[in-house]
Amino acid sequence: MARTLIVLPDDTAKPVLEAIDAAQRSLRIKMFVFSDPALVRAVIAAKRRGVSARVLLNPHRRSGEQENAASRRALERAGVPVKDANPAFEVTHEKSMVVDDSAAFVKSFNWTAKDLSETRDYAVITTHEHDVADISDCFDADWRRHSFTPRADSHLLWSPNDGRDRVCGFIDAARDRLVVQSERIQDMLVIDALLRAARRGVKVHVMAKAPHTLKREKLVEAVGGLRILHDSGIKVRKLKGLKLHGKMLLADGVAAIVGSMNLAPGSFDTRRELAIEVRDADVIDRLQKLTHHDWKDSRPLDLSDEGLLADLESRVEDASTLLALNAKSAGRRAKHGFERFTR
Repeated sequence: MARTLIVLPDDTAKPVLEAIDAAQRSLRIKMFVFSDPALVRAVIAAKRRGVSARVLLNPHRRSGEQENAASRRALERAGVPVKDANPAFEVTHEKSMVVDDSAAFVKSFNWTAKDLSETRDYAVITTHEHDVADISDCFDADWRRHSFTPRADSHLLWSPNDGRDRVCGFIDAARDRLVVQSERIQDMLVIDALLRAARRGVKVHVMAKAPHTLKREKLVEAVGGLRILHDSGIKVRKLKGLKLHGKMLLADGVAAIVGSMNLAPGSFDTRRELAIEVRDADVIDRLQKLTHHDWKDSRPLDLSDEGLLADLESRVEDASTLLALNAKSAGRRAKHGFERFTR
């Protein structure tokens, strides 16, 4: 098949490990966070049996935190060439792998023990010739610090390039039902596209992370975006007993987007990101069943002032001031707060 789906934590790291173990000629790995010991060992084993393995790693988060240092040392000691990701981008958040120039993995998950075992996450494996060629070409361009121009009319979405335009176009094309799984929804053009979808009768279901699980610097835009959606009648929920890290949109049971892009301005404008649009029947069918299960196994996010205060209390310092929350006026706010945006 041209494209298949990996779902975490259901499928575990096994499909990724099997692909690395089966590599005969080459591995191109581009990763935001790479710390899982089993995957480090697998790449080293591939190098030792003669596979040409190269690894591009994001050097640090915007905060300066370095999470790849130990893995980088282990890989380099074993003779695996490792480079920092292309400095032309604020962050390289892309998570991809190309095996033997014949199969490519487009992922939402990092290679960490947490992402592989505790989060709802996704990857699409594609053997489509043009998909594989473009991901390989982008890797080589980033490795050499060259510019990269994606192929036109591709299944792939790139940022900074056409990511926002493609995501908004995907939402605009939805006619009946749209499911969105994303940690946070901050980009105002994406929010506007979701509001327009709801107004034309599309049933929009959003699954996001609880506010207290977000970093402080993400809270204002993330909470603001979710409240606009919620107060416009869009249902917003959080997964129960499972952490959401995947970035996925599913439209009308016929098409999906899976990849590394958060629905936030930085992901579209300043970061190296990669996603893929798929219409393969087996992939869509599995996503349909999975999102139905996740929606049933979720609970509404309480985005009222009282609900946010309860969620953030003792977890985020001075949350009420940061988010301009007032529990006493919450009932009034829920009724009138964003009414002007939804008339």
